Amino acid sequence: MKPLIRFDEQPVPETSFTDLDPALWRRFVGAETEEPVTILRKMKILTNDEMGQERVSVAGLLMCTQRPTEWLPSAFIQAVRYRGVEQDSNYQIDAQEIHGPVDEQVRYAMKFVQRNMRVAARKTPARIEIPQFSLRAVFEAIVNAVAHRDYSVYGSKIRLFLFDDRLELYSPGPLPNSVTVDSLALRQSTRNELLTRLLARCSVEGMTQETGRAFLMERRGDGVPIILKETRRLAGRDPVYQLIDDAELMLVLPSAEPDDGP
Repeated sequence: MKPLIRFDEQPVPETSFTDLDPALWRRFVGAETEEPVTILRKMKILTNDEMGQERVSVAGLLMCTQRPTEWLPSAFIQAVRYRGVEQDSNYQIDAQEIHGPVDEQVRYAMKFVQRNMRVAARKTPARIEIPQFSLRAVFEAIVNAVAHRDYSVYGSKIRLFLFDDRLELYSPGPLPNSVTVDSLALRQSTRNELLTRLLARCSVEGMTQETGRAFLMERRGDGVPIILKETRRLAGRDPVYQLIDDAELMLVLPSAEPDDGP
């Protein structure tokens, strides 16, 4: 029996080592390595296709090329901020298609949320800022979306929508390995093992205070519990997960209520 080859380990047709960006793959092999190709092969960033031709793996493209969408057209995040509580293009305030290696997509998606979310203030007696959303919860949600989405689903991208009362995040693909919405906080499972290993080697670069992490992933299965805890603490309500048509996972983070006090 042949071993199972996950989608993120599969070779991408018509690719080669020359398609990889040296500044990106050097993060994983070190600046002084004399045999980088050998290490890239061991890490499965490079792999052979059925004809024995060396290709870049799906995870290699997602992490080591500047525009993965040249090969995987849906591998980006669509982010939109709406005025009010309805998804209506007439009330669109800000919009961005976030491309690049997926670790960079996380950083730019975080910046999009930070510049578009409301920050209220309370004086009790010192000034205390109250963000609309917990940035730690948002970070964990975005990382989970890019790490665990199904990249084999054609034409379906990650969607990030901000409203006055909530944040919605849509991630393509069903839940993996018999995980259910009810068991998300209790089980650890991943669709993209290679991709998560690479993300676990990427630092958060300046977001340590907001995220409470040193690396994008720590692979301990605590992402969903953090989302639950942080959202309850700030908004006083639970986030909501919903599986849509067994094809897309939606997460809704409720907004913290504006403070009307002095």
